[in-house]
Amino acid sequence: MAFDLAIDIENSPGALAQVAAAISDAGVNIAAATCIGSGERAELHILVPHAEAARHSLAISHLAVTREREVVVVDVEDRPGVLADLTRKIALAGVDLDLVYVATRDRVVFGSADLAGLRAALDVAS
Repeated sequence: MAFDLAIDIENSPGALAQVAAAISDAGVNIAAATCIGSGERAELHILVPHAEAARHSLAISHLAVTREREVVVVDVEDRPGVLADLTRKIALAGVDLDLVYVATRDRVVFGSADLAGLRAALDVAS
């Protein structure tokens, strides 16, 4: 299983380093990260295999996970059209995506309120 953790952070130098250190101190690998926000605050999304250990370590560092959820991670070939092909399958299944980002080792992360439908559309086991 893979989990997307959303963390509200201050948009300042060192904020990401603090999160990364807390996660690595827990022995958890960050498989992907994306951060959005140009103001005083930013929303950081990280992909981790062990949400509980990451959440606990962040809490010790006075950082809070604002949202946590299971996501679908798909291994892909790094070539033009792959994302279009995958998202077309998802759309044809009537599944609405609310999260997409790229992870290490040629993988794409998808989030949806309809996780079962998403898995079925992508033919991915739970």
